Amino acid sequence: MLSGRKRGADFLVPSVMLVTGLFLTGFSVVSTPRPNVHLAQATPPLQGTPAPATNDKPAESKPGGTRPTTPAPQPARPDAQAQREGAKPALPPAPPEKIAPPMEKK
Repeated sequence: MLSGRKRGADFLVPSVMLVTGLFLTGFSVVSTPRPNVHLAQATPPLQGTPAPATNDKPAESKPGGTRPTTPAPQPARPDAQAQREGAKPALPPAPPEKIAPPMEKK
């Protein structure tokens, strides 16, 4: 059986931890805000203007397929015939350092 002195030393650390926990719990309960404290509230979201009604809405989706779009999306770079007719590419040409050298045939 343990002696009285050894038993007291074994219970010292847990009892100090218990007292510290009770003190911190009491302190947090006392320091909670009172009901008369006013908290800041966020403003309500801004109301946007409704979009104008137009006829270029996307087509209805059909089960089992991809959804078509109306109007059709324009290509970033038109083909050669369209360029001859006056269509301009949507993107500028890539700089030379971004273009890879041609692949060599084996």
